[in-house]
Amino acid sequence: MEQYEIFEHDVLVIGAGGAGLRAAIAAAEAGLTVGLVCKSLLGKAHTVMAEGGIAAALGGVDPQDNWQVHFADTMRGGQFINDWRMAEIHAKEAPERVLELERWGALFDRTPEGKILQRPFGAHTYRRLSHVGDRTGLEMIRTLQDRAIQAGIDVYPEVTTTALLKDGARIAGAFGYRRETGRFILFPAKAVILATGGWGRIWQVTSNSWESTGDGAAMAYEVGADLRDVEMMQVHPTGMVWPPGVRGLLVTEAVRGEGGVLRNSQGERFMLRYDPQKKDLSSRDVVARAINQEVLEGRGSPHGGAFLDVTPLGADRIRQKLPNMYDQYLKLADIDITKVPMEVAPTVHYAMGGLRVEPESGATTVPGLYAAGEVASGLHGANRLGGNSLSDLVVFGKRAGECAATYSRDLPATLQVPRDVVEAEIVRVLAPFERDGNENPFLLHEELQATMQERASIIRTGEGLQKALEKILELKERSRRTRITGSRMYNPGWHMTIDLDCMLTLSEAVVRAAIARRESRGAHYRLDHPNKDPEFGKLNIIARKSRGEMTITTVPVPPMPEELARLFT
Repeated sequence: MEQYEIFEHDVLVIGAGGAGLRAAIAAAEAGLTVGLVCKSLLGKAHTVMAEGGIAAALGGVDPQDNWQVHFADTMRGGQFINDWRMAEIHAKEAPERVLELERWGALFDRTPEGKILQRPFGAHTYRRLSHVGDRTGLEMIRTLQDRAIQAGIDVYPEVTTTALLKDGARIAGAFGYRRETGRFILFPAKAVILATGGWGRIWQVTSNSWESTGDGAAMAYEVGADLRDVEMMQVHPTGMVWPPGVRGLLVTEAVRGEGGVLRNSQGERFMLRYDPQKKDLSSRDVVARAINQEVLEGRGSPHGGAFLDVTPLGADRIRQKLPNMYDQYLKLADIDITKVPMEVAPTVHYAMGGLRVEPESGATTVPGLYAAGEVASGLHGANRLGGNSLSDLVVFGKRAGECAATYSRDLPATLQVPRDVVEAEIVRVLAPFERDGNENPFLLHEELQATMQERASIIRTGEGLQKALEKILELKERSRRTRITGSRMYNPGWHMTIDLDCMLTLSEAVVRAAIARRESRGAHYRLDHPNKDPEFGKLNIIARKSRGEMTITTVPVPPMPEELARLFT
């Protein structure tokens, strides 16, 4: 039997983006030993993709803003299938989390009076996004990373986690391998916090980088955790569209927040037709479908998108307020956005659905397992507002870290991981080297992406989704015949085989949930059911594993208390 390293902690955090770092800091400050596992290098987190700002009702720029308005904006954006309690906690605690980041060293842009500067963003009533130019996520990661290192957290970079392990009904740790050497690692832990982000790599055109393959959600599903509303996948309206090598790379909403205007090939500011009130700062689902419709009706840009124009702002302001976008287009597309409009098109961006968690603690339906950030569901409902992702990370990352620490402290003894469970997992992950087969994991991934892009992206139909499900089940069967050659060192084929299992699980969940939701709501648009159904507005859709098969069921959306419901009358 293969040997493996063992690193034991009270709390193990998987994922080192904003949510994982904030959770790890909270658990360490509670006096527990904490391990932080990241699939890539520390600091190479998807949080840096959130460039435009962090949403919090500070009220420094617009004094009328408060947590109630932020709460109401979030619930409206999510089409009221959000968990109201998560939205309430988020709106109330986001301001303090922003000020905490500032105390820890984050350098936000300032007003002339010295207050934190805030910019407008889509579907937010007031100017609410505190920012650092258009590099806000990067500044957050820098700040949180420094704090985590100071807290003495043990970091395990470039480790792929393949399974969560249980002692009876409770989580007892995780198992994985070092990507460089292929050497196995066992992480015994009293509690595990998942902060593994989303699964955008399921689609062809996505802003997500290679790490976003749904590892955490898939592992949690395998040990009995519920997935909620995973049909709700946000397509960001503005991604790069040309050249092909950068297609899908995010163009931050801050471009429109600073005054950028969308135009079609005829020069028309077309958002005036789709949302005359909010215009270019309408919610992301509305803008993405508008661009898609302009292309379908023959008014798209040369490469199948639209034009986003910031040239009237002037070169100095563009370089000051949007330095990252200026550099991105100049270096990757040889375009000077101070002189000509940029070309953009919708790109799969963010998973609003994910693991079902308790609002106050981040606890999943499996004892000892917690989740925070994009991998968790509830806050965003059917559509996430820009900037809410960054405040989500720190609000619920902190809560998950604190609650996991309390849970771990109260356990009488370290849980035991059965040796036969570890040995079975080793056999499973080494199987691609041993079996006879002729399937290529990279080609299977390409087929999966093509299927999801065509049948489960911006526009969906029942017939198309059913065909997608049939293809996914076919790919799952073929994936059992992948064969990997060579050693475990630096073996990308092996990595892709492991990732593919996760992506197929999430793809099946997305498509089955999308078939079940026979209406159009937020990011989920069914051409054969183009209107909202009031009955589906009262339901969350749940995917869970039962007797080895994926089942779809529904649970009622928690009713909102009267004092909050009055905000919408």
